[in-house]
Amino acid sequence: KHQSGFTLIELVIVIVILGLLAATALPRFSNLTQSARVASLNGVAGSLRSAASIAHATQLVNGTASNIAVSLDNTSIAMTNGWPTAASVSNVLTDYTGYTFAGGVFTLLTNCTVTYANSVAGAFPQITVTSSGC
Repeated sequence: KHQSGFTLIELVIVIVILGLLAATALPRFSNLTQSARVASLNGVAGSLRSAASIAHATQLVNGTASNIAVSLDNTSIAMTNGWPTAASVSNVLTDYTGYTFAGGVFTLLTNCTVTYANSVAGAFPQITVTSSGC
């Protein structure tokens, strides 16, 4: 009878090769948590930009003064200089689960935040992403 199969040496060589491939691929995947957190911050920042623009456009369409609140989805949004205030900007977003909000700052972790600052002289509000603690 002739038996065929892999020898012990061939199996060891294959395992060593797979180990080397895993060792070179692991560093690429080890940083995914930080990348996911930064992507989440950028998503919230983009949502804030869009929501602020919608509130601003609603105020322009309504023809109201720049400091008069607007209503979006039956939610009152306080405005200043034609843009949502830092205190009320959380009302513009539908969902920011996983974040805490206080005074215009959405916090995921310490030094992992998105900050919304009130508009100055009618300019677009300043939205800053801090990702050093992610």
